[in-house]
Amino acid sequence: MDIETLREYCLAKKAATEGFPFGEDTLVFKVMNKIFLLVSLSSSPLQFNAKCDPDKAIELREQYYAVQPGYHMNKKHWNTIIMDGSLSNTLLKEMINNSYNLIVQSLPKKR
Repeated sequence: MDIETLREYCLAKKAATEGFPFGEDTLVFKVMNKIFLLVSLSSSPLQFNAKCDPDKAIELREQYYAVQPGYHMNKKHWNTIIMDGSLSNTLLKEMINNSYNLIVQSLPKKR
């Protein structure tokens, strides 16, 4: 998965927006003004941070080297995923979906 595919996938989610609130090197995807994914545009290979259930986060880190504790994030709830080709697109999409869903579930019902 490349940056354009990742971007298109994130923006296809309901109410998803993108921006650069932390500078031009970090692309941020939000739903209803809450971050669900951050992408480092200056890293090689490409990396992104995604929210994750704490137990699942540990499981993924133990299973895949390319899944690390969230860089500059709460390491209990966020993973950094290194897109080095070792993870399938299906797994990458699953992690993006989980992050998005965790944020949506945390929103007040009226939103």
